[in-house]
Amino acid sequence: MTLADRWLLPDGVDESLPVQAGRIENLRRALLDLHHSWGYQLVIPPLLEYLDSLLTGAGSDLDNETFKVIDQLSGRMMGIRADFTSQVARIDAHCLKGESIQRLCYCGSVLRTVPSGLDGTRSPIQLGAELYGHGGVESDIEILSLMIETLSVVGISAPVLDLGHVDIVRDLMAVCDLTDFQRDTIAEFYKTKDLPELNRFVSSIDVSKEQSDWLNALPRLCGDASVLEKAALVLSGVSEKTDLALKELLLVKETVSLRFPDVRFHFDLSDLVSYNYHTGLVFAAYLPGYGNAIARGGRYNNIGEVFGRSRPATGFSADLKTLVMLSDGEVEKRPVVLAPTENDIALWDAVSKLRREGFKVVQALEGEIPAVDVDFKLICVKGDWQTIAADL
Repeated sequence: MTLADRWLLPDGVDESLPVQAGRIENLRRALLDLHHSWGYQLVIPPLLEYLDSLLTGAGSDLDNETFKVIDQLSGRMMGIRADFTSQVARIDAHCLKGESIQRLCYCGSVLRTVPSGLDGTRSPIQLGAELYGHGGVESDIEILSLMIETLSVVGISAPVLDLGHVDIVRDLMAVCDLTDFQRDTIAEFYKTKDLPELNRFVSSIDVSKEQSDWLNALPRLCGDASVLEKAALVLSGVSEKTDLALKELLLVKETVSLRFPDVRFHFDLSDLVSYNYHTGLVFAAYLPGYGNAIARGGRYNNIGEVFGRSRPATGFSADLKTLVMLSDGEVEKRPVVLAPTENDIALWDAVSKLRREGFKVVQALEGEIPAVDVDFKLICVKGDWQTIAADL
């Protein structure tokens, strides 16, 4: 690397300069305060852990996205977190250990070996909330409502919510008694929405006519809320588990619509999210004109089983940098006072008092030209330090 190249950052890794950093920090505080008002307690997991802990359970899906390093003290392999979910599950299962419902939130940097979306970033600041110890749809609705209020703080009041339920896909495949190869192949067709190839493949496997119709119909069950009514007819007879999943989706839609009338809904009953640990309701929020999901989450029951404590769980996460980019919030501008630098305790007391009152006080060093616009000056008048307008 030449001297001229030493300031370059790796692709997908960025930094935030003062104005942007201020916006990120202001939003971080506002959102963590929001989560706290809902009863969610902040946790701060370590940036890196031993790999066999970090990639256990839910983290196993992130193996290819995780940077790996060798611990110079123990010689063991360590990983830099690419996601918080596995870490928070470990905290709930191994550190907190209570049997009651646990509400936890977090916000911090993650690092990924490859970009996670169309924006090309490998260094998001992940913010999220997770609820442990309740397996009912009511906790899914709570988490989904908190996600919508999180977006509302950013200024996004009418997101498009994409809802699905992975139990529908998995239950249908189980009812059809598919082999692992058949499941993986059909799942790939569902992800790509390659309907012609799906039809050809389904016609080549040993399933009944009714099961074939179900498998082919599932990816076509996407659209507005009318999809749920259609699905109840098309998938009638699959199983009670599928019927229950459809009822849960309808209840979620009805409840969220009452709370947030501006939210729009889209349903995709063949949706298979990125990570295999999801077990029930899955959801993502989109903003028209922006290609990536701006927040996503879902249910992942029994996620702490590998840490010795199996508990139902649901949660969501978002990239704080993305939320800041999409928001129109500005950093609160504090009045700036320019003060001299003198060995005078009265001056120090005056400067400290102004800072406590919310002013930004810059004590100019010799020859310094302030890098910010100055609103007031602190001057000594007959032994008393006073603020006057900067243009006087």
